[in-house]
Amino acid sequence: MNHIEFFETVMSLREQGQQAAIATIIRVKGSTPRKTGTKMIIYPDYKLYGTIGGGCGEGEVIEKAIHVIKTGRPQQHKVDLTEGLFYEDGGICGGIMDVFIEPILSIKSISMK
Repeated sequence: MNHIEFFETVMSLREQGQQAAIATIIRVKGSTPRKTGTKMIIYPDYKLYGTIGGGCGEGEVIEKAIHVIKTGRPQQHKVDLTEGLFYEDGGICGGIMDVFIEPILSIKSISMK
């Protein structure tokens, strides 16, 4: 996914008034599947556009994003990939990602503020 396609998708969602959330990796420490600045769109039906790395960590972010969509309130979530069942087997990266999750607001709601 390139940046232009991503932001065109966001603008289309805003224009259509469709609900969704954007998850952006804002900080990483250690080994993580994606780097700072990586973005993903989460839809209310759990469909995704992009990825922040997959696995259980992404699953946590998706659940938080559904809450953000419902409440309209952004939040930050720490994805800790240093612990867990698969760590001993080498199944996870072993780092930490801070992810900022924000609702995609319709153009009407933005202009009303």
